Amino acid sequence: MKRNKKKSSPVVMGAIVSLLLIIAIIGSIIYKYEVANRDGANDNDAVTGQVPTNVDEQEPPIDESVSNIEQPTVTPNEDEEIKEGNTVPTDVPKANANGNGTEGSKDKTNAPKENENVSIENGYIVGQQPAKEPKYVDNILIANKKYPLPATFNEGESATARAALDEMIAAAGQQGYTLIAFSGYRSYEYQTDLYNRYVNRDGKDAADRYSARPGYSEHQTGLTFDIGEKGKEALWLTSEFGETPAGKWLATNAHKYGFILRYPEGKEDVTGYMYESWHFRYLEGDTATKVYNAGVTLEEYLGIE
Repeated sequence: MKRNKKKSSPVVMGAIVSLLLIIAIIGSIIYKYEVANRDGANDNDAVTGQVPTNVDEQEPPIDESVSNIEQPTVTPNEDEEIKEGNTVPTDVPKANANGNGTEGSKDKTNAPKENENVSIENGYIVGQQPAKEPKYVDNILIANKKYPLPATFNEGESATARAALDEMIAAAGQQGYTLIAFSGYRSYEYQTDLYNRYVNRDGKDAADRYSARPGYSEHQTGLTFDIGEKGKEALWLTSEFGETPAGKWLATNAHKYGFILRYPEGKEDVTGYMYESWHFRYLEGDTATKVYNAGVTLEEYLGIE
């Protein structure tokens, strides 16, 4: 028995040595494979410029820190003589900022998508590309800080809106109020000049609260009028106009003729603009009455931003 053990020892030892060599070879191969993969991954990251997924994921907050604007007294007929019922250039509003708002279909095709990394400046999307087509929601033409009009959109004043306006002015006259639409349709080019003048005088943050940037103005739609009372020009473009009997009649009855108070008090965070007691937008059919009865802004009624 002792002779048998001595003869089998070299065989066992040889098998052990061979097994260890095989394990070492396999380990070496695995190590080289892992190193190669790691180096390849680093090279890919350098090419694609990938960053950690938690970087820049939060959308910057909207800047709402602009304080109330105190505008100098400027008459609206600075550049042209005002003619009753005709469109003329308007000057800067003298009101302080302050609107009501739920039904409608959601349509955010051109608005920032959920979780999309966008930067907002005074309600506008920074770097937004110029519009190629006008935006319609439920057949309603939209022009606000998220949905601009093309620079080429130039249909002029709507004859339908003008007829409705004339009817409303006549009805107001029967109540003893002489209303005047002192500003209506504005071209893209005119709005460019107007906005730039306001920026040069008051700064961009202030101007963005009461004047639309070129392409974003409702006046370019040809469906909007700024309205005041004849003989009380000092109250034009002021929140005080809304407190006058004529202003109150207009706010209460405009929907009967297809118009809505577009920028109501307390809704600047929705519309993007300060309270404008003088700015009225025409809507086809009974839509204005529906918006009025719902007590909402046009954005809230349509379910858009």
